[in-house]
Amino acid sequence: MEYLLVGLAVAGFGGFVVLYNGLIRMRQLTKNAWADVDVYLKRRAELIPNLVTAVKAYASHEATLFEAISTARSHAMEARSLPERADAEGQLGTAVHRALFLAEQYPELRSSDNFLNLQRELSETETKLARARQYYNACVRDLNTKVEAFPSSLVAGVAGVKHGEYFELEGASEREVPRV
Repeated sequence: MEYLLVGLAVAGFGGFVVLYNGLIRMRQLTKNAWADVDVYLKRRAELIPNLVTAVKAYASHEATLFEAISTARSHAMEARSLPERADAEGQLGTAVHRALFLAEQYPELRSSDNFLNLQRELSETETKLARARQYYNACVRDLNTKVEAFPSSLVAGVAGVKHGEYFELEGASEREVPRV
């Protein structure tokens, strides 16, 4: 009888360890996935001043648009929480989309090598960013499933592992990838 109790205790502890390690693994994957998203958001933020400069040379009378881009970029870089960051990034994407749309009205700008390179880099960055967001949200989904599923929910409570936050955009216009 003693061996049975010891065996059950060891099995219970082993199960706890396996569940705990699985939760920690998912939490780390989620953090890593967010770091990837953050890298692409920073890359986009670095490209935007160059894009604004290129467009400004041809459309200097569009000062309100450039001010909106600058303000949106500042908000995106200063956002602390994930919902704030998602909202700010959505506004920034919309402003950049407007700048690229404006560029369509200037044939000499569209033929500029500098502008074309910026367009290509921004398009590539947006594609990578979309993939990184998708992977991050998949990691959050898997973490949240483990946090809610029995018996790992018991371990999550004891270990202090909490739900992850999805990277969600607010409006329909923010869901569109800018056409470049």
